[in-house]
Amino acid sequence: MVKRGFQSSVSQRSSQRASSRGARYFEAIEVKIGILAVQGDFEAHATMLEQLGAQTAEVRTPADLEGCDGLILPGGESTTQLKFLQEEGLADKIVKFAERGGAIFGTCAGAILLASDVRHPEQDSLHLMDMTVVRNAYGRQIASDVVSGPTVLKKEPLEMVFIRGPVIERAGPGVKVLAEYAGKPALVQRENIMAATFHPELTDDTTVHEHFLSLAKARAKQPTNGGKSSS
Repeated sequence: MVKRGFQSSVSQRSSQRASSRGARYFEAIEVKIGILAVQGDFEAHATMLEQLGAQTAEVRTPADLEGCDGLILPGGESTTQLKFLQEEGLADKIVKFAERGGAIFGTCAGAILLASDVRHPEQDSLHLMDMTVVRNAYGRQIASDVVSGPTVLKKEPLEMVFIRGPVIERAGPGVKVLAEYAGKPALVQRENIMAATFHPELTDDTTVHEHFLSLAKARAKQPTNGGKSSS
């Protein structure tokens, strides 16, 4: 479970300061992002996305994904989330959504769900990104911290909030490393899919979410399916 005091304090700062920066770029863009609303701070993701001008929707059933241009898989406990996705029929729906070009962004546990190879311990996943992740590799909850690392998305270091985050041990061919921490990939992308081992929704910096929205925007502008992702 997430230490609520640590998470809440960072999330509060994010909601207070992020709004002035993102909306300038995405306010005129009709983009709808679904957020898996089962565990994790999905509300913080929604707050940041809405401040950037996007429309959001909580996703708990396959029908909730209809009309979305993108989907965020937030933090939490990956085995619990995967069980929920499988039982509710969302797992197959998400895979098809990705195959048809829908933008997907997994953070922390969400990154584990996207990986093709999960270790410590081994578990099943959605197999949407060719990478190997090791669960809880940055330490126990007490070791959670706010750090910074280099990124290709901007000149300044990227602030990263780690809460029992996984480590990406291997990024396969076609997987771009967008940011690193301690010499390991922390933010990666393969075409329309992104994964972060940290929690960008708990910082003041909207850079990561802006990049994700650019992927969803590209999908929304495609003429197929009426300009919207069909799931």
